[in-house]
Amino acid sequence: MSNTLVMGILNITPDSFADGGKYLSKSDAITQGRRLIAEGVDIIDVGGESTRPGAERISEEDELTRVIPVVNELVKDGAVISVDTMRAEVAKQAIVAGATYINDVSGGLADEKMAQVIASNPNIQYIVMHWRGHSKNMQEQAIYEDVVKEVKDELDERVTALLKAGVSTEQIILDPGIGFAKNSEHNWQILQNIERFQLLGYPLLVGVSRKKFLGELVNAAEPDNREAATIALTTELARCGVWGVRTHAVKAHKDAISVVERLRK
Repeated sequence: MSNTLVMGILNITPDSFADGGKYLSKSDAITQGRRLIAEGVDIIDVGGESTRPGAERISEEDELTRVIPVVNELVKDGAVISVDTMRAEVAKQAIVAGATYINDVSGGLADEKMAQVIASNPNIQYIVMHWRGHSKNMQEQAIYEDVVKEVKDELDERVTALLKAGVSTEQIILDPGIGFAKNSEHNWQILQNIERFQLLGYPLLVGVSRKKFLGELVNAAEPDNREAATIALTTELARCGVWGVRTHAVKAHKDAISVVERLRK
């Protein structure tokens, strides 16, 4: 079993929940990207549009202006780049700029042209997240009778549609979408049953970093104070053998995964 990868978050946004505004300028974003590289990050996930609950969409032009110059620079530095986007045009330009992964929180539902972009670039990995709607009203969709079964079935439906559109099985990575159209109890149920999502047969990325449900558990209103709780989940997810975790910090998570791997030997 290969080591769980650490995907470092680089939000070039004014309004992301944990780090909005910190890296909005190109120079600040590149500096942070280089910091992630120095800490040993496996993949940098560059995003120009916030997907926190309640966030408004930005224009495609603004997203491109934020993301593409940073991707160009970090690729020159040797970084493996993922671009967090729901837009086919942003994905297309990101691939030209050197991105290896497209991380689509909508799983192809937000832009019908996305599947064709991915299918036309067979060397690109496509992260397909469980999604029920845009950030502005997604929490209204957090209604389930059996959250684990329904999220798993809805991911399976997305995979079927993507394969039909020409995306290959080798390109697909799944993400159960912690916090997206889910309340805290839904998140915990999914995490307690992560092996059921692995049974779908695809690599699994899990993003829990500093999210609100962790703050509720450990009484931490500020996202930065949820890091220890996040590391605890990274440790458990690595023990379960997930493909990757998406985090704001890198080194502490790499260290936690190293401990899990050493215990396996």
